[in-house]
Amino acid sequence: MTILDKLAAHAAERVAEAEKHFSLPEIRARALSLPKGSFAFEKALSRRGMSFICECKKASPSKGIIAEDFPYVDIARQYEAAGADCISVLTEPKWFMGSVHYLDEIASAVHTPLLRKDFTVDEYMIYEAKLLGASAVLLICAILPPRVISRYIRLCDDLGLSALVEAHNEEEIRSALSAGARIIGVNNRDLKSFAVDTENSRRLRELVPEGVLFVSESGVRDRSDIEKLEAVGADAVLVGETLMRAPDIAAKLRELRGESR
Repeated sequence: MTILDKLAAHAAERVAEAEKHFSLPEIRARALSLPKGSFAFEKALSRRGMSFICECKKASPSKGIIAEDFPYVDIARQYEAAGADCISVLTEPKWFMGSVHYLDEIASAVHTPLLRKDFTVDEYMIYEAKLLGASAVLLICAILPPRVISRYIRLCDDLGLSALVEAHNEEEIRSALSAGARIIGVNNRDLKSFAVDTENSRRLRELVPEGVLFVSESGVRDRSDIEKLEAVGADAVLVGETLMRAPDIAAKLRELRGESR
């Protein structure tokens, strides 16, 4: 099994465990009883210029622990104060050391739209994201067939959530488009080998038509990377490790945005 297979399998196990406490009908009813979301994540990425999705991430399978000290609420507040357009919160507990509690607490502390960054394998996780205060969920083409992605997008629409549909190659771009994705994220990190290549976004950008938002994920280190992605028409970038390792998060975000020049 690849690490992606293991992540997906563990996500299914987590859903089964969660259902022991709240069944699918119960969590669905709770989520649908909340006011419908305003698609805030999608709207934030639709603004003119490059949008920044800044990530709260303690660890990763490839790098291990990234942030020994992880005051996640303070980090989210720093992102918001520095002008982050959206915040990505890892909720995968085993390999990324995330938690649904992180998302819940951050949602109570900031007004910036939040992405639940996890390996969605069941509709249960989408209802759960709604209850936790997320504005968007991640749907990964490498673990979900187009018909399931399409169904999950419709579910997100019913809840007022956005769906960031992640692809890594040409075939997955086609799958995302056939599923009706309005936001496509190209992961520059191969989740099977963990090799990172930001050229991946530039290669695949031309396959995404106008009217579909394009997000470049992973591998952004400095302002020059942002400028290259701006040149090919990326609407947003998702930046995690570069910000998490920065001694001054706000200063690093300003540098990436080009505000320090």
